[in-house]
Amino acid sequence: MSTSPVLQINDLYASVEGKQILKGVNLTVRGGEVHAIMGPNGTGKSTLASALMGHPKYEVTGGTALLDGENLLELAVDERARQGLFLAMQYPSEVSGVSNANFMRIALNARLGEGHEMPVLKFHRELQKKMKALSMDPSFAERYLNEGFSGGEKKRNEILQMTVLKPRIAILDEIDSGLDIDALRIVAEGVNSLRGPEFGLLVITHYQRLLQYIVPDYVHVMMQGRIVRSGGRELALELEQRGYDWLKEELGIVDETVSAGV
Repeated sequence: MSTSPVLQINDLYASVEGKQILKGVNLTVRGGEVHAIMGPNGTGKSTLASALMGHPKYEVTGGTALLDGENLLELAVDERARQGLFLAMQYPSEVSGVSNANFMRIALNARLGEGHEMPVLKFHRELQKKMKALSMDPSFAERYLNEGFSGGEKKRNEILQMTVLKPRIAILDEIDSGLDIDALRIVAEGVNSLRGPEFGLLVITHYQRLLQYIVPDYVHVMMQGRIVRSGGRELALELEQRGYDWLKEELGIVDETVSAGV
């Protein structure tokens, strides 16, 4: 496996309940890079994240997605995670009966592989350090996974999982929604602590606000299930100032929505 990861998405098509959502997405994310995907509601941003991670609701109908040359589409969800792919979900699930600490320790050891598991005491020391950095109360380690957590606490917990697992490629699906300014800053610091040549990041967001804290190298606009414009951080600033109508008019797009909530 190469030191620097590469996620290659080539002409990816995906559907939900028979309706085509993604219509030829092309994107390459390398280690050391931060890519942001922006776009109006219902244009396929979250569908892209879920399809890459292997959510059973989303059927890939064409194209390829390779991580370090390995075809992700042929792997089960847990195999994609062990390969180094991570998704911070927009709406994290609650899991009763499984503590935060146990969930993350099992996930980390699965990621490290047999014979390389982290000793229990070392894991808990590292977990407490990372929780402190994210301003999380130590008691969260023993609480059931996301059970009774506020929206902001769930998002912070997703970032905690990411810092523990240290994936090769991470996808953050609207991690900024429901966060106040202080929480957003803390979450961004946790994300930025991983930046480096062995970590690539794909951020899905509606707002330029997040990108003030997690500064992207590349910004992409998604409409009608595909990427229609790419640029640098200045593109996000332009979208913040002008919205999307100017771009739709320029591209001749009449109705950019492919399916609400995707």
